[in-house]
Amino acid sequence: MASDRRLNRILQELTPPPPSIGSLTLGGITYNVPASQTPSRLPHFADVPLDTGDSMNLDNLHFMLQKYLLGQDVFLLSQPGPYARRLAMTFCSLINAEYEYIALHRDVGETELKQGREIRAGGNLVYVDSAAVRAVKHGRILIIESIEKAERGIMPVLNNLLENREMNLDDGTHILHPHRHALLGASAAHHDDAGNIFVPAHKNFRVIAIAAPVPPYSGYPLDPPFRSRFQARFVDPVGALLALTYPSPAHDLSTPSATLLRKLRDIILATQYASEARHALDAVEKSALPAFPQTALKKLEGILARFPAPQELTAGQLARLLLILHPALIDAPFQAWAMMNNRTEEAGLGTLGSAQSADGKDIGLLGYHARAITRLTENSARVVFEGPGGVSTLDVPAGPRDFLPFPFTGDLDFFPTDRFLGLLTCFLQAHALGWDISYVPPATPSTASCSTSLLVRVFGHVLGYESEVLHLYKELGGRELLMRRRIEDGGATSWVPSPLLEGVWAGRLVHLSGLDVLGLTAGSLARLVQDRETELWEEKRVVASLSDTEAQHSELSTAHPAFRIISTASKSTALRDWLSDEHANMYLPIPAQPMDHAEERSILLQTECPPPIIDTLLALAEKYRQSMSTDNILKNRKLGTRSLIRIARRVAQFSWDNDLHSLISRSLLAEFLPTTERMNLDTLLEECEIRRVTAAYHPSPIVRDGSLIFPAPTSPQRAAESTSIPCFDADQDPEGVASYVPHMDHFYDNSVQSASLRDLAVDLEILGEHLVLLGNQGVGKNKLVDRYVVTHIRPREYIQLHRDTTVNQLMFQTTLENGILRYTDSPLLRAIAYGRVIIIDEADKAPEHVVAIFRSLAGQGELTLSDGRRLRRVKEREGDIPIHPNFRLILLANRPGYPFLGNHFLQVLGDNFSCHSVSNPDLESERRLLLQLAPELDEDIIRRLVGAFQDLRKGYDDGSLMYPYSLRELIAIVRHMKAYPTDSLDNTLRNIFDFDVFRPETIDKLAEILNHHGLDVEHVGMDAAREAAQKRVLELNFEPKDADERKLKDGTGEDLDIQGGGNDRSGGLPDDQKDVSEEVKEQSREMAKQELARRLEELDMTALDAKGYGTLLTAVQAHIAQLHDLLEHLSAKEEERVWVKRQTDGELDDSRLTEGLTGEATVYKRRGMAKPELGRPQIKPKRIRFLFDVSGSMYRFQYDGRLQRSLETAVMLMESFNRLTRKDKYVWDSGDASEIPLLKVGESFSKVSERWQVVEKMNIIPQYAFSGDHTVEALEKAATDIARFDGDEHFVVAITDANFARYGIIAEELRGAINRHPKVKTALICIGEGAEASWVPKQFPGRAFRVDNTADIPKVLRGILSQMVDR
Repeated sequence: MASDRRLNRILQELTPPPPSIGSLTLGGITYNVPASQTPSRLPHFADVPLDTGDSMNLDNLHFMLQKYLLGQDVFLLSQPGPYARRLAMTFCSLINAEYEYIALHRDVGETELKQGREIRAGGNLVYVDSAAVRAVKHGRILIIESIEKAERGIMPVLNNLLENREMNLDDGTHILHPHRHALLGASAAHHDDAGNIFVPAHKNFRVIAIAAPVPPYSGYPLDPPFRSRFQARFVDPVGALLALTYPSPAHDLSTPSATLLRKLRDIILATQYASEARHALDAVEKSALPAFPQTALKKLEGILARFPAPQELTAGQLARLLLILHPALIDAPFQAWAMMNNRTEEAGLGTLGSAQSADGKDIGLLGYHARAITRLTENSARVVFEGPGGVSTLDVPAGPRDFLPFPFTGDLDFFPTDRFLGLLTCFLQAHALGWDISYVPPATPSTASCSTSLLVRVFGHVLGYESEVLHLYKELGGRELLMRRRIEDGGATSWVPSPLLEGVWAGRLVHLSGLDVLGLTAGSLARLVQDRETELWEEKRVVASLSDTEAQHSELSTAHPAFRIISTASKSTALRDWLSDEHANMYLPIPAQPMDHAEERSILLQTECPPPIIDTLLALAEKYRQSMSTDNILKNRKLGTRSLIRIARRVAQFSWDNDLHSLISRSLLAEFLPTTERMNLDTLLEECEIRRVTAAYHPSPIVRDGSLIFPAPTSPQRAAESTSIPCFDADQDPEGVASYVPHMDHFYDNSVQSASLRDLAVDLEILGEHLVLLGNQGVGKNKLVDRYVVTHIRPREYIQLHRDTTVNQLMFQTTLENGILRYTDSPLLRAIAYGRVIIIDEADKAPEHVVAIFRSLAGQGELTLSDGRRLRRVKEREGDIPIHPNFRLILLANRPGYPFLGNHFLQVLGDNFSCHSVSNPDLESERRLLLQLAPELDEDIIRRLVGAFQDLRKGYDDGSLMYPYSLRELIAIVRHMKAYPTDSLDNTLRNIFDFDVFRPETIDKLAEILNHHGLDVEHVGMDAAREAAQKRVLELNFEPKDADERKLKDGTGEDLDIQGGGNDRSGGLPDDQKDVSEEVKEQSREMAKQELARRLEELDMTALDAKGYGTLLTAVQAHIAQLHDLLEHLSAKEEERVWVKRQTDGELDDSRLTEGLTGEATVYKRRGMAKPELGRPQIKPKRIRFLFDVSGSMYRFQYDGRLQRSLETAVMLMESFNRLTRKDKYVWDSGDASEIPLLKVGESFSKVSERWQVVEKMNIIPQYAFSGDHTVEALEKAATDIARFDGDEHFVVAITDANFARYGIIAEELRGAINRHPKVKTALICIGEGAEASWVPKQFPGRAFRVDNTADIPKVLRGILSQMVDR
């Protein structure tokens, strides 16, 4: 054995090293550069990526060479950007080293780091080495990028490889350290292709890891064992900024451009230095002005080299240029703009203006305009730009299709306004600079249209591009962006390119729509976007440059020079959550500019809607958009341009149906807006003189002569016309008409639902819209849709969503037959192909990213399936599935928010659906419906029941009841009364009200409403349940068909004769002993008195105290219950479990069935806690400080109940949060000083007596307070104090009756107080004299509210809290 080991070592030593191609000398180190054994694994750049004459680059390369020669692995810590990767590539180029590359992201698992499995023809399973295994076997450099994105459980897979150069592989192979392998004897086991089960790690194997430092950047901290195996090198951010400008522009810059470059360069570098300044506050609050992205100087030089700057930039041009270089400024606080403005002024560049052009002109970079586009070759075009700096003629890549003539001429399907042409110029400039484009939406998403899809489409047309649109969703993995697995007919597995990769090779324009939903997974494309390189399957690779000889290599390919990416956002995610440094370095960001008033008006006029109505619509839209805060608009409906066009088209089509109040309310789903926002909308409608119109009576629809006819509604305020809609042509889908039209036993027509039916029919058939129907439970959403498809004879498909619905399940039904996966089209694809209506039920229960796919289907009429097929309106390529023109989507969902607690799915749908709120019928319609259902019942009792249920719903709306009683419950009651007329009303109502037996405040409210409407109900709740059982005497009797054949057995196995009261073993008390005697009742009353006295003594309260607190508590019991349930739901939601994928046990994951066929173990999913997205704040306590005005005026003007309502509101808050055991902050404002602390953080208010003391103090202070007001000071101090504490979010909520005019409080003072601290969100409720200041909510939309009726204070505050914390 020893002789064998010596022989092996001698043979290895005698193995000649690869021949040298030269020597490299760097900083006193000389290295003989070996020839490559596999040239296809070398870096392929036209030139080295970085300047080897740059001193910083040389210093970094010298360090890396030292570590390479010492056999050590290197860790490069760098700001996000391409520098570190290019440094590694430059090092590999200098020493002629082959490399492998891995980009880490959330979907990288053990398979991607060790070995994958494939099934070859014939059913043979083979193992395919990953990049890491290939590197260690063949002595290559392994470059691992984005280490900070790797979950903690992944990197330990490589720990043993890094430390000991050892790894156990799935195919049974063991990689050993080369020295240890040399000690093995010749008798070692033989197993693999090379003859040995033990394979030596190549002595030249090295690792270069790359990561952004955490903190300050988002990511996972380094695992200590992993970190200890590297030698670190921090990359100087300033040096990286400067180094990336290589190579320099081909020609000298003009004098104005050189001056501008020098000044902006100084600002960029100064900002970087300033961001590095260390301060103790950095731990709690980051700088308002972050450093510029790593590629900022590179972009600036490129812009100025191709577009000479004018002598002086306008304020707007300078602002837009800075936003392109530093897009984080789009969503930065005002302080950041102020700081940047100071720096531009100090540099002599002037002040910063608005980045939004007032007239839509001068949007192009540096004031340039595209003037002409002409074709040069099959793949190139010439674009002429003209601007204040001169004329710039540039050759750019282009597609093979015919160009759309530019400048635009002839009939167009869009309006080439100045704004649109300016944005198109920006796209063309970015294209000429060689950058991919990111079209960044405004920071405030509630705006007019930004023409996103139209811009992308027209840009492609003017350059003759073949376009590919990829609608992204959260489930999409980093690998699936580039390739997908396919199973051949024989069961063999293979990889095929994704549409993105096909676009890379074919030179297409690829539109990545909804990139924001991918989160940090989008960063897996960084190398492709920045260097036009990426790793593919089984050693295939896209490289930057290839010689003619190398181009014949089947493993290597290059990106087509015309290939471009345009990424756009779904606007369903806040900018701060995805517009990262990484994103800014990948693309040239183009800030979006919404349409101005004139442009939006010109588009609406094309609908032929009367101009006065358009002007009214625009006036309201502009007010509404300004009133919406960023947080609110992400959850609620936007009144976007598409919504206005939809309203205008409808009014143009039916001139008599011009009830703008109804149309706008429906578009915004006003019925379901939070209380505060609904109040705001009502104010805006009133200001625009849009008034509510009395509802008309709508007769039942009829089918006549092949048409569905809605007779003219009758209204005293306007003349109306009938509406005729042709029924569906059965010849277009005979199978659908025969099998997919539902059957309805009955439908009880009424005016409200007949009106809804007409609205649905008009939107679906005349306007061609897709629909969303929202409503409470039991209002008849499904019945309404089925009634429509039955009367219209329209085939429909149906899908019900749930929490586990995936995108793939919406598209396919997957089956496994004989080892081969089969995909059957889902109901959705059938509906698309045959032109049917599809009902998507429970849309609010599915994950938001699943519902998001309907956005692209409804808006653009396109979608790319996971199997590579594309859905398109018109068939463009082989394999495309054309969307039938009759196809319609109808999404059904419960109303958003409490108590249904569904997902905020409306935010991901945008304006692509026509929204309809489905309500309970009005009183008269409901009465008519129930009379049709049960004509034999007394009409008076039905009228009383309907009236009672109308008041029950009002009770839910005003917060006094917790359940939204619907038509479904009322129908259930009437059906029971019809079927069992001898049952008492008390007993029948128990069917509905027994749910609330243990809610005494609810039972009392129910009894009050029922008695008000004259319903003879003696008891509800517990008393009703108990007394009903005592009063009713029922007999149980069973008569078998054949008494001798079978008898029932009792528990002993004996025959049991069931008649009357049973046998002697029935147990229980005789009936005369079941009644409760008066003596027992008296004893119970005495026990209750004793218990109350004991509790009062325990609580340290008198009977009078208890009565006073009980009065306050009773007034807000329902509000407490709702607020408590909401907060409990949010706490549960934060800990909500999701499907965790790549597990070794659990349920089979249908998205990894192919991997299961190849034998991978991680093909399961389990329910588990969702990990927060990187970069998102960790879940910490939400800190809330409440300010109550208890100044003298609260006591003097108590006649309107303001102080009483404030006390009730305080009780509501304390009770709600106490039940959650949450520790919150309360500060009470009085006229004597800016604050009087009543309950501090950490102080207990768990006892009733402690809460009563808070209320008593609130009640006493106003009686002794002098006149004066300290609202502003209290707000400022509250914001300052609460910001000092660490928390997830910080809120200040204030209630004041301050007379702003009397005390000279102006808007600027209040604005300074409300915006005192950038991370504190402040809400102000004005009551009493404060409510008379109409300017307050106008100046602070979404943050200040007027409450005229003090009884609404608890409801409004509850709405504000719901709005704040439910994000």
